[in-house]
Amino acid sequence: MDNWIPFTEQEQDVVWEVIDKMLKFSPSIRRFPGLKVPRPFITYDVSGYFEGTMGEGAYEDLEEKSLTVFQKLTDPDEYIYALDWQHECYWLNFHLPLERDEWGEWIVPIFPDGDYYFFIEKDFKWGFLGHPWERSITIFGEEVLRCFEKNKPIMFQKILRQSPSKINKKKR
Repeated sequence: MDNWIPFTEQEQDVVWEVIDKMLKFSPSIRRFPGLKVPRPFITYDVSGYFEGTMGEGAYEDLEEKSLTVFQKLTDPDEYIYALDWQHECYWLNFHLPLERDEWGEWIVPIFPDGDYYFFIEKDFKWGFLGHPWERSITIFGEEVLRCFEKNKPIMFQKILRQSPSKINKKKR
């Protein structure tokens, strides 16, 4: 089975149209966040990792923990969206070998140091959204939040913003 299956032009148009509508995607180098993220969500500030000045092994840790989470959330034959804004986008299965580019990164990198990189479940139940200019990573969806809490990358220390948490108001 193949991995990193390129979108057709029609698939790419449809997915970005949904993202524009659903996330109110408004790319900007100055106005943040530029996305209206479904609740629940957490946005982490990862700005300290952009020049490689913080955390030896932090990039590898982010890849490793993200891979673990994505494998837990998907079936062995399931593909999700791997999106690189204004570049080729892919269907990706985290249970198959992940080819890397000439710099040793995933074809669509997990760390947003060059563009918007999004990994989104095909029904938009959860997502991982990298913002290069805000220097942030947002995760949304209850399942993915729970999994990342159990497999927290080194980079996920400084919360930039988050949706209010659910409070159990049941009386006993």
